[in-house]
Amino acid sequence: MNRPLHPSDHLLFFKSWLAKPFETAAIAPSSRRLAEAMTAQIEPRSRVLELGPGTGVFTRALVERGVAERDLVLVERNPVFARLLADRFPDALILTRDAAALPAEAGACDAAVSGLPLLSMPVPQVTRILKGAFRTLKPDGPLWQFTYGPRCPVPQPLLRRLGLRACHTRFVLLNLPPASVYRIERVG
Repeated sequence: MNRPLHPSDHLLFFKSWLAKPFETAAIAPSSRRLAEAMTAQIEPRSRVLELGPGTGVFTRALVERGVAERDLVLVERNPVFARLLADRFPDALILTRDAAALPAEAGACDAAVSGLPLLSMPVPQVTRILKGAFRTLKPDGPLWQFTYGPRCPVPQPLLRRLGLRACHTRFVLLNLPPASVYRIERVG
């Protein structure tokens, strides 16, 4: 069984942010309410790709929804977070790498959740991340993305170019800072 999050996760997250603010892009892990909003529409028997799981807040919410650890593919670039995830979710497939270089071993996934700070990334990097995620996702598989910004973190021209659309699904006031959740999916 995986271990619960600890208050020390906030310190670990803050230290990671201090070391690489544009890579971590938040001073604290996402709230439980944001995790619930990000995972609410994912079916329990799904295989799920998670991009940038950090300390595992969304991962824990997925497991609590009934997603089996063995059906989780966690892509975490930060080796400190990756080791923590391996300890907490030993049956998950953990890939310590940049999400822009998503490998084939991720397999076919039913859904994806992303904690990546897309707003702080250059468009070519966001393009590689989205292309890789949607190569991994089944044809009807959505990607759930949150943002602290006022609109979808993927620019509309890029969505059109990749044959994707985004729909705002929730605003989570009780998160630091407040966040919006988007469902990104293939058009047609």
